[in-house]
Amino acid sequence: MKLGLIGKAIMNSSSPDLHVRLGGLTEIPTTYDLFDANEQPIDSLESQVRKVVAAGYRGVNVTYPWKEEAVRLADRTSEGARMVGAANTLVFEAEGIFADNTDFTGFISGFRATLGERQPGRVLVLGTGGVGKAVAFGLGRLGASEVILMDLDPAKSKRLAEELRAQGFVASTITPEQLAETVPACDGLVNCTPIGHEKSPGCPLPKELVAAHHWIFDAVYVPAVTEFVAAAKAVDAAVMSGVGLFVFQGIDAFKRFCEDDSKRASVDAQATTLYAHYRRELLKENDA
Repeated sequence: MKLGLIGKAIMNSSSPDLHVRLGGLTEIPTTYDLFDANEQPIDSLESQVRKVVAAGYRGVNVTYPWKEEAVRLADRTSEGARMVGAANTLVFEAEGIFADNTDFTGFISGFRATLGERQPGRVLVLGTGGVGKAVAFGLGRLGASEVILMDLDPAKSKRLAEELRAQGFVASTITPEQLAETVPACDGLVNCTPIGHEKSPGCPLPKELVAAHHWIFDAVYVPAVTEFVAAAKAVDAAVMSGVGLFVFQGIDAFKRFCEDDSKRASVDAQATTLYAHYRRELLKENDA
């Protein structure tokens, strides 16, 4: 099964390892290639998709800057792709292209795997880019009582709040100046900004605001223990790691690529093992 990833600045992606590993676990010989616009010219997502379809690929993942364009290329879309207005997974079927957003489904799966039946409650989401949008809609689907959005570009957070409300979810926005008064009244704190990544270290909000009653999610997973995660652990707050989103979105994408229902079931059975594996590997890198 030939798979790949189309995007920019993706040469350090762990997705090839994850999908080839899933191929081994399901006995589906799998290759996974990186199509990085920073390394080779890509005129458009459509032109690159035409090339991989002609080359016999089963599907591709899509990342920045083409997730929204990916939806427009599709003949059919999943609920998540329609809600979010973006896709990170394209499957090439006989009847056309199917688009899914496995950041949306992967966040929901990761939340349940990590936090069980806990209700999200009132949740603050920092960052409303591609992952922020998928997570915000995932929170809505999980039953969050309110999704509060903050972005350094207030127009983006307001636009996403309107989109969430249009889907029947309760959503609002705040400014950075309102963080200190907002955080204590929240149940969940979510980071969908790059802050905390090894290339942009730091914590997305003042650490002293994180309290034991919070659950937190950090979309950043390199390093596995970000400053935000460390701050949450220090006060015994519940933590959903970005490793969970990485693993579960990949699992959901691989299941879409599979054509055999029995293989899909075997992928689900590997979720816990894969999560533990990547968490160990990323913690090793963190310690190195």
